[in-house]
Amino acid sequence: MSLVLERAAEFKHIVRILNTNIDGKQKMAYGIRSIKGIGRRFATQICKVLRLDLNRRAGELTEAESQKITEVIADPQSYNIPVWFLNRQKDIRDGKNYQVTTNVLDTKLREDLERLKKIKSNRGLRHHWGLRVRGQHTKTTGRGGQTLGVERKK
Repeated sequence: MSLVLERAAEFKHIVRILNTNIDGKQKMAYGIRSIKGIGRRFATQICKVLRLDLNRRAGELTEAESQKITEVIADPQSYNIPVWFLNRQKDIRDGKNYQVTTNVLDTKLREDLERLKKIKSNRGLRHHWGLRVRGQHTKTTGRGGQTLGVERKK
């Protein structure tokens, strides 16, 4: 099935938002989800706040609309998105609430793991050793990389 557009001349096959290439053929909320740090519900919330049609394709976005999406992601609380919707609440450094995306997400995760290792918490040490962190059993599962077979007698 082909995609039929009313304004085909203005359609962009690749839309660039927050240093991320978004496929223009995808629907709006699904395309926004390809930005790292934005999930299904937050993408839908962005579309509802900006009154964007969810059935529209991402390639039909205007420059002004993609700029507004960037603004909502940068400061969601000014657009009345609740604090519990954000992915970084009460940051350990400054106590503020953020929606962290792209490279900043990787940086924050690395900083958190380094902090856990520095204070020698159980979670930090298990991350450092490459073991399971959340209380899973490790006696028989998760033996990645170690292949041992039974040798036959000759």
